[in-house]
Amino acid sequence: MRAVLALEDGAWFQGRSFTGRGEAGGEVIFNTGMSGYQEVLTDPSYIGQMVCMTYPLIGNYGVNPEDVESDRVQAEAMIVKECCRQPSSWRATQSLPDYLREAGVIGLEGIDTRALTRHLRLHGAQRGIISTRDVSIAELVKQAQTLPSMEGANLVEKVTVPGPYVWDGQRPRPVVLDSGRYAWPGPGYRVVVYDFGIKWSILRILRDKGLDCLVVPSGFSAAQVMTLEPDAVFLSNGPGDPAALTEAIHNVALLTDQLPMAGICLGHQILGLALGGTTFKLKFGHHGLNHPVKELATGRVEISSQNHGFCVDFGSADSYRPTHVNLNDNTLEGFCHKTRPLMAVQHHPEAGPGPHDCRSFFDRFMAMLDQVVAGAGR
Repeated sequence: MRAVLALEDGAWFQGRSFTGRGEAGGEVIFNTGMSGYQEVLTDPSYIGQMVCMTYPLIGNYGVNPEDVESDRVQAEAMIVKECCRQPSSWRATQSLPDYLREAGVIGLEGIDTRALTRHLRLHGAQRGIISTRDVSIAELVKQAQTLPSMEGANLVEKVTVPGPYVWDGQRPRPVVLDSGRYAWPGPGYRVVVYDFGIKWSILRILRDKGLDCLVVPSGFSAAQVMTLEPDAVFLSNGPGDPAALTEAIHNVALLTDQLPMAGICLGHQILGLALGGTTFKLKFGHHGLNHPVKELATGRVEISSQNHGFCVDFGSADSYRPTHVNLNDNTLEGFCHKTRPLMAVQHHPEAGPGPHDCRSFFDRFMAMLDQVVAGAGR
């Protein structure tokens, strides 16, 4: 079925819908991963975005219920050169077209994804419309221009949870607090995890580390967190413009001198803003599984999984110490506070999808808790 992708600057690409009739709009970005399309689709960080996969054949191993990063498809659309309709994998329970069709998400194939990627690299990420309707290109371009910009967008409210929950190893299990308190179940360190759009693989790793985690909504106040009597706070990944999350930034700022804290991606950005930094939007973002990141303390280069459109800038502030830098463009990929137990990385050390080079982040988080919490006699 004929489908057209029209960008806000007037560029357009004609292809085919492999999911039937439909229409979708959002920020068009590209992802350089050769695999991991199911994790990409279900990562809440991709809400509001239409993802172009640069690898030409997508869908060859199908989809399965075990590799999801949330309870639904989050991306607005998927754009590929060629979609495989007959997957070959013993783990596959469904084809990619059937999966997207069932989720009501449009898939576009048959366009020159290399040309689209080059256009986005030259001109930056853009708002776009995919449509199977028989309308003019000019009308679709005008429609794309009316879409909300990613800058200033608070998308966390679309993906955060309504109430606290614990991770049971497979799925979230809601928890009812008793007068704001929680009966921590085990001997592990007690960690309140802010859900700004968390990937389930983060919760899998925290659980495997023996941590007792209670996941809370993005609007959970600092006072509510302290009532829970945790040992630490963890800030998750998520979508949108971090500067728009004023409530979260305020709460995190109040907690930074009371509890050890770690953050990933959007959590990194929120912590940076809470400490007095600023954020800026990247031209076309970092999205993929092959981004080189240098750990400054050791000189070790790690291949990282990344998905972010904004970066932190501390300017001349001297209260933090950079720990990681992106070797493609020298943007900040990690920092820690010089005097307080606070640490964060911009990339995704949980690596779902992606390599496992950066898993040492969780080891450093555990070492920080051993030093601060156990050192205090807990």
